Amino acid sequence: MSAVRFRAKHARHPHDDAPDTAAHFERITSLPDGPEKEELRQEVVRAWMPMADRLAQRFRNRGENLEDLQQVAALGLVKAVARYDPARGCAFESFAVPTIVGEIKRHFRDYMWDLHVPRRVQELRNRVRASSRELGVTLDDRSPTVAQIAEHSGLSQEDVVIGMEALESYSALSLDAELSKNEDGYSLLDTLGATEPGFDRVTYREAVKPQLRNLPERERYILYLRFFCDMTQSSIAEQLGISQMHVSRLISRTCERLHREVEAEVAARAHEPSAERTPMTV
Repeated sequence: MSAVRFRAKHARHPHDDAPDTAAHFERITSLPDGPEKEELRQEVVRAWMPMADRLAQRFRNRGENLEDLQQVAALGLVKAVARYDPARGCAFESFAVPTIVGEIKRHFRDYMWDLHVPRRVQELRNRVRASSRELGVTLDDRSPTVAQIAEHSGLSQEDVVIGMEALESYSALSLDAELSKNEDGYSLLDTLGATEPGFDRVTYREAVKPQLRNLPERERYILYLRFFCDMTQSSIAEQLGISQMHVSRLISRTCERLHREVEAEVAARAHEPSAERTPMTV
């Protein structure tokens, strides 16, 4: 197969990097599916890659790496080559450019928003932003009102409000962002609450209460002295007239027993039918 030829610039073609692949597409349509057809498609893709790279560069400096955009554009080019039908009469570039640009825009829509919003809301955002920019040229640097944007864009005022709210959804505000211009360094992170460990302690305490009531009196008393009176094992042993090693074994054995019983109760509750479950008192 002969190499792909590039069209001369004097042919007044809108794309200087547009190769002449008409014969290749005619050949592709006549071939059955198989290695030869796939190889010919790959040759056409390689020939049109400069145009795909150029389209990707239009979207640089928008928060995405240029190499990633070029990969997305290449994917769009592959799809365009696979779907193009020369029998419809349009030039390949007229079909490929919207396909590649659409693939890049879908990439931004699906992967570049910090906060996911529906496609309709994204489209409202784009229309509101475009109208705001156009109106800003004629309003002497004054921000257009909701009513003015609605009239210019043909949207309802409710949709304009939704689009304006979505303008803040493309990129999230950093937790380290300062909330005031003062030098105190007060940031959004300072306004967030912290986890309250006392809530977990209440849950654990209520979960173990039934098992504590069922313990033998001596074991329950030892746990009381150790964990509620904060006595050392040696002091407990001296008070009860037993060895410190015996106290240590009793505490370890009792705690392990309580742990097993609580875990077993949790597992049993998890397998109960939802209608029969009773909430745990907290």
